[in-house]
Amino acid sequence: SHAMSEYVRMTDTERDQIDQDAQVFMRTCADAIHQLRTEAHKGVQSSQVKEHRTAVLDFIEDYLKRVCKLYSEQRAIRVKRVIDKKRL
Repeated sequence: SHAMSEYVRMTDTERDQIDQDAQVFMRTCADAIHQLRTEAHKGVQSSQVKEHRTAVLDFIEDYLKRVCKLYSEQRAIRVKRVIDKKRL
């Protein structure tokens, strides 16, 4: 309970900044994955190395998609709360 008494709520401006930063970060990650995928297929490699790199990049891309989905769900909750608060 002592820790809760020191808790300070975030402002909407801080939340907006976090949302903006998160969106930029997710876009940057998606671009990096795309670039890695392009680079991974350049040059002469064995089919096993190509398959491995493709599998790793698929896994990373899937993970990013799941993180983005979670972020979107959390943002939707925030938007719903703001709308509900305005209705009162």
